[in-house]
Formats: sequence, C-alpha cells, structure tokens
Amino acid sequence: MIYEREHGIDDGLLREALAKSLEDRDLKKVLILPPDFTRMYSGAGKITQIYYELLKDTCQVDIMPALGTHAPMTEEEWKAFFGDVPFDKMIVHNWRTDVVKVGEVPASFVSEVSEGLVNNAIDVEVNRRLVDPSYDLILSVGQVVPHEVVGMANYGKNLFVGCGGSSMINSSHMLGAFYGMERIMGKDFSPVRRVFDYAEQNFLADIPLVYVLTTTTNKGDEITIHGLYIGRDRSNFEAAVKKSQEINLTHMKERLKKVVVYLDPREFKSTWLGNKSVYRTRMAIADGGELIVLAPAVGRFGEDDENDRLIRKYGYVGRENVLKLVEAPENEDLRQNLSVAAHLIHGSSDGRFKITYCAGKLTEEEVRGAAFNYMSYEEASAKYDPSKLVDGFNTVDGEEIFYISNPALGLWVCDD
Repeated sequence: MIYEREHGIDDGLLREALAKSLEDRDLKKVLILPPDFTRMYSGAGKITQIYYELLKDTCQVDIMPALGTHAPMTEEEWKAFFGDVPFDKMIVHNWRTDVVKVGEVPASFVSEVSEGLVNNAIDVEVNRRLVDPSYDLILSVGQVVPHEVVGMANYGKNLFVGCGGSSMINSSHMLGAFYGMERIMGKDFSPVRRVFDYAEQNFLADIPLVYVLTTTTNKGDEITIHGLYIGRDRSNFEAAVKKSQEINLTHMKERLKKVVVYLDPREFKSTWLGNKSVYRTRMAIADGGELIVLAPAVGRFGEDDENDRLIRKYGYVGRENVLKLVEAPENEDLRQNLSVAAHLIHGSSDGRFKITYCAGKLTEEEVRGAAFNYMSYEEASAKYDPSKLVDGFNTVDGEEIFYISNPALGLWVCDD
C-alpha cells in the first residue's frame, strides 16, 4: 500500500491506512520496531502510538525501539515521541548481548558487491525476538532518508543494524566506509543495502514482517508525512527512496565556503549522532571551507561507554589514518569495533575543510583531542544566533554563510 500526498498525509488518512494494514489478521501477539528519539521527525512515534491504540485491547503488544548502538530512550524521550503509550512497554535492544546468529553472508557475495574492497563473510545477527515464533506480526516502522552507511535509511537496516548485533553493525559500517560515502549517500543498491537484502531474503524470509515506511520533512517541530509505504515487497521501499530523493536532497550550484549547522539539544547529545552535520554537508562544502557545528547539548562522543572511549583514544583523523590505525597490530580494540572506525572516517573532512565543534558540554581539550577545531558554544551562538538565522543563505558581519537548522532529514550536494 502506497500513499503519497504533496501537502502531507493527515491524521485521518494515516489512521485509516494503519487500520487497513491490520485487516484480516488473527493477532494475539505483535512486536513493533520503531526508531528511537533520534528519529524524532520521522512520524514513527505517531504511527507507533496509533498501532498501539488499535491493538492493545485485543492482543499483547511489545515495543522494541531499533536502537542499534544508541543509548536507551529515557522516559521523557519516550513520552515526547510515543505520547501516552506506557513507558513500561519498552523493550531495550542490547546490540552486544541480546542477539542470535541466523546466517552468514558469504565472502564471495561481499567481495562482488564491494568491487573487491571487502572480502570477508559477514555474520547475520538479530535480536532474538525477531525469530520468536510466538509473534503473529512484526511491524518495522521507520523513515526513508539519506544515510551515510547504507545510502538510504530503513527497510532492512532497521532489522540488521537497528535490531542487529555487533558483527553486522561493525561489518556493514566498515563496508560502507571502505566503499566511500560519496558513492553511497542518497542512493539505493549500495553494497551495504545489497548485503541487507541478501540477509533478509535468505535468513528472515519466513518471519511475519511488515514494513511501515515514511518520507517526511519538517519545519521546526511540525512534521509533514509526504509518503506512507506499507508492505513487505521491496517496491514499497523503492517508491519511498524516489520520494525522499525528491524532498530530502538539496542541490547547490556552487560549493559552500562556510556552513553553520545547529544540533537540536533534544536530539543530539553526542558526536556519534551530531556528526550528521559533517557527512550530510560534506558533498556541498568547498575545499578550504569551514563547517561550524552549534551543539549546545553535546557532552560525549560515543553513545555507549566503550565507543566513547575509543573515539577519545583515536579521534577523527581522516580515512587514510584510520585505516592505518585499524591495521596496526597494537590496536586490537579498534579492530574489534569496526563501526567506531567507520564512524571516525565519517566524521572527518579528510583535511579538505575545517570542522569547528562548538560543543556546549565538552571542554576545549576534549574537542581538540578528538581532532576537531574548537569554539565555545557561547561565543559561536552569539555570532551565529540560531534564533535569528534562517535556513539557507544568510549574511553575518558582512560574510555569507549557509545555515542548516537540522541536518537529520537532508543531504546537501553540489551539482558539480
């Protein structure tokens, strides 16, 4: 089922479509896999709430946010995202311990899709609940939007990364980093996407899965759902990809010399998430340019303690340096956490432009220790006041800058 409305899908049509997706099903136990609060503009919170209301009186409903490596949702975030769905309905996915291996993507396939850049097999691990036969229906809810690892987010990514284990998360992130972000972002059929497709077709074909995908834009906290795509068939995802390419990509005629990105304090508390400011803009920033990241709530690097430690240890030192660090015999901790290595590659400009992080809850020593430039948030926000800037071009003290109020839903690309 595909619903697309230029001016947005209203709540009445949304509820009608979700109810229709449940028709003619004998349901006693349902698992919902929404994103977490870091996808606050996906519309998935409202969708999860509607599904819960439709199902709660007739069957057991479990809700497990597809956290991937993210920190578990707080009660405040849960209520802001899922409304009156009880907080005790939350199941926390643990990507390190709460998974089972369901198969292996062969090395020959990985080598083929990566053009020989990666030649190892990839274990396919998912949260054990996905293969629990007691569930009559699994609803994978989420947004299709440009993504640095897989090209376009969601579909199988929600299962194999959001609800996946360390092997798939590490391997897929490094596969994308080896292949190159610029070759992937905003596109379908990346090497990582083809690995996810292989894993679903070969190892999860028999689970009672339905995807509920959205394409959205936002103005402030006002979310517009332009497309809703419900079903298991890949054609639904492909339609969502096409729509997202229309509404979430911004094409620039010339490269930008100075870009200022604001990170909403409710959504971005780590550079792990906040580096969307880097990789969503890197294809639009000029050589020798500057990216200024206004990050009032960023107070750590990784979303969990081990990832945070590794980022502090190695820093965002560029693709070639990270690859050398991975190969060095003494760096076993980095080799065991390749998603961190990939993240370090994603968060660097490779020396092509300057990244100045204005993190409200990190010290200058911490920021510079991770290989970023530093400016205090107070100084930066006084000059580049988010309350006065508008999305797009602005003039500040006689200088032209390009301002982005939230990098999460977009990809900015220079047409050259």
